Amino acid sequence: MADEDLNLRFTATGPGTPRPQPEEDEQRPSRVLLSQDNLFHSFSRSPIPSIRRRAAFMKSHAFCPHPDHRQTRITTSPHDPESRKTASRSVQAPMHVNFECPDCGLPVYCSEDHWMDDYEHHSEICDTLRQANEDDHDLHAGCRSSQDRWPGRQIEEIVPNMTNWDTYLYTREYTAINDERLLRQVTRLLTYPMTIGSILHELSPYNIRRGGRLTVEGLKSFSALRYTMHPPRDGSDGSIKTLRPRAPPVRIFILGARAESSLPRACWVQLEYLFHRCAIHLIFIGPESMSGSRDSEPIPERTPRNPFGGVVEDGITPDTKITTFTEYYHTMHKAQYFQPFDPYFDCFVLFHPGLGHPASAHEWEETIPQLLETKVPIICTGYTEWDMQRDKAWVEEKMKGEVDILMEAGENTFRSLRWDLNDADPGDLSCGNWGVWAFRGKRYVLLHAVSAQTL
Repeated sequence: MADEDLNLRFTATGPGTPRPQPEEDEQRPSRVLLSQDNLFHSFSRSPIPSIRRRAAFMKSHAFCPHPDHRQTRITTSPHDPESRKTASRSVQAPMHVNFECPDCGLPVYCSEDHWMDDYEHHSEICDTLRQANEDDHDLHAGCRSSQDRWPGRQIEEIVPNMTNWDTYLYTREYTAINDERLLRQVTRLLTYPMTIGSILHELSPYNIRRGGRLTVEGLKSFSALRYTMHPPRDGSDGSIKTLRPRAPPVRIFILGARAESSLPRACWVQLEYLFHRCAIHLIFIGPESMSGSRDSEPIPERTPRNPFGGVVEDGITPDTKITTFTEYYHTMHKAQYFQPFDPYFDCFVLFHPGLGHPASAHEWEETIPQLLETKVPIICTGYTEWDMQRDKAWVEEKMKGEVDILMEAGENTFRSLRWDLNDADPGDLSCGNWGVWAFRGKRYVLLHAVSAQTL
């Protein structure tokens, strides 16, 4: 899904309350509004121009998955449909998809004959593809609901339940979301802040009990951050007599930022609302950050006071600050722009980094050792279980034991409930932040003091 798709349904109009802006729709008379019972359309005949363009892209780039065709790429996963193509059977030349399945509306095969012959395999994902088709039309059509109003800050005595999406939405007093499609759209946005919040919160669903996935080293690292993010009450009432010094903000570095950097700021404010009396500084770093909003917010010129051209947003709420850099992290690390790092105040997050992917692994070979040197937690997510396990194996292999696993790899409690399409391969389905794990640079403990005479 394109990065700008995340902003089509919700528009941030205030801290914590995304709601529709009628005046924006009036400026776009060409926008097509579709009712909830009229969301299924084939991509090539869709009433939405951007979806028709996506269909044209699929037909010119995606290849037919039928096993009679020869492979078009080296398979990196056993779940890749290309792995079904063998040298003994696959004799036909590769062909682009041109036939749209009447059940899911997506171009999935080169011809109707191949679709019918391979229907048993296609039927495994056909229903999910149709669901993704309808969700895309719902998102682009601008069908909004009064349920799109999100809660603000709650009193401290109301404790959020972080067990799953349902308990979180209920205890945070969101307007009831009774429609599954709207729930999928909402979780697609909130999965980014809630993935971070669910790990750093003191009521996190991840713990050191059996099946809780948190390791002993993970408990040590995340307890340090939780100590800072849940400060004790100091008795201040806002008057001058009870003023107390405040701790510096917790810095959350989001590296390789893409779509998450362009999310409505009301989404990120929901992370702040989980923590009382704690300031949060979100730092997006990556050449693709702000890719969906560069026209409205141009990147400032680099100056001696702002050497990396950072875009600073410090007026969102009193306790939330967002800074975006369109630069590689390893360049900024060498310049010591963020040093020093403190395990009580710093955390790194990598959303779908593709550490072990052949096309992107080289981009992280210099960055990961730098992150391990800081000894602060690194939270990493993946699109699928295979993607996540591949990243974990790459880190363990490349770093040669200099890694402490903080949280075992597994399904993310606050993953996106919406399935996303890969336009270059319509049969490749994934969902945002499906899995999550965490690691850190290895710490060594001195057990015995060494005397000067021994040295």
